[in-house]
Amino acid sequence: MQEAEKIWMNGELVDWPDARVHVLSHGLHYGTTVFEGIRSYDADEGTAVFRLDDHLARLERSAAMYHMPMPYTRDEMRTAVHQVISSNNLGGCYIRPIVLRGYGTMGLFPLEAPVDVAVAAWPWGAYLGEDGLRDGIRAKISSWRRIGSTTIPATAKAGGQYLNSILAKIETHKAGYQEAILLNEAGYVADGSGENLFLVRDGVLITPPVQASILEGITRASIISLAGDEGIPVLEREVARAELYTADEVFITGTAAEVCPVNEVDDHPLGVGPITQRLQARFFAATEGRDPRSAGWLDYVGTPARTA
Repeated sequence: MQEAEKIWMNGELVDWPDARVHVLSHGLHYGTTVFEGIRSYDADEGTAVFRLDDHLARLERSAAMYHMPMPYTRDEMRTAVHQVISSNNLGGCYIRPIVLRGYGTMGLFPLEAPVDVAVAAWPWGAYLGEDGLRDGIRAKISSWRRIGSTTIPATAKAGGQYLNSILAKIETHKAGYQEAILLNEAGYVADGSGENLFLVRDGVLITPPVQASILEGITRASIISLAGDEGIPVLEREVARAELYTADEVFITGTAAEVCPVNEVDDHPLGVGPITQRLQARFFAATEGRDPRSAGWLDYVGTPARTA
């Protein structure tokens, strides 16, 4: 990780080394944290945060699912994100807001623990490598199943839930692959370890539905919108594992991974297809201010909040 200078923590900017939590914080012991992964880009008109309001809205929803009252409004969180980027003189970067149950109580009942909030940002390039964005990555179906929506709220982006993804990521990494794909409890395709998944078949873009126990990804939603703009049919339905082996194209999406082709699943070669390349190009045009979608999706650092 490339360190920056400042982190916003509970309402003020502190030096990076001083952004600390107590070793007995509730979130450290029980995973009672919710967070977001957000990116800013060097866009045509300056540094722009991609779909910031949508990310902050999801952060609020995740916190509400775990009964964690947000001590800051969405406007205050937006200001915090802008402050972190500006104070660190960052352009394109990765942004991590986190809400956690802090120090003050121990045991499973969390509601008496305080709620702390922090926002950090740092330079972070392509999560799966620039060559991965261009040429695709190798993926493997993990033996670990995606957490079920009747076990834990799969649509929340909560820290403890990512133990599931970590096990899958380690397993497939040790087997020599760059990413894991998880099936859900019913045996259908769910997510990557930290990404949503799409496949292309006969010109139709297919992605697992929310009820498949996926995270409602913001990049996923962006790709669905861009596909509509491009006249590409989109179908949200259950996806069988074997469909990935015979798909015309497969790619994954996420804030960290962006839009990354998958050129192999379980040693079945796929290559990088034209629809993946087309949607990837549209996505980066939107993040860089070169697309009609940019107007609604980019929040330029230092600009006043949009009013209704």
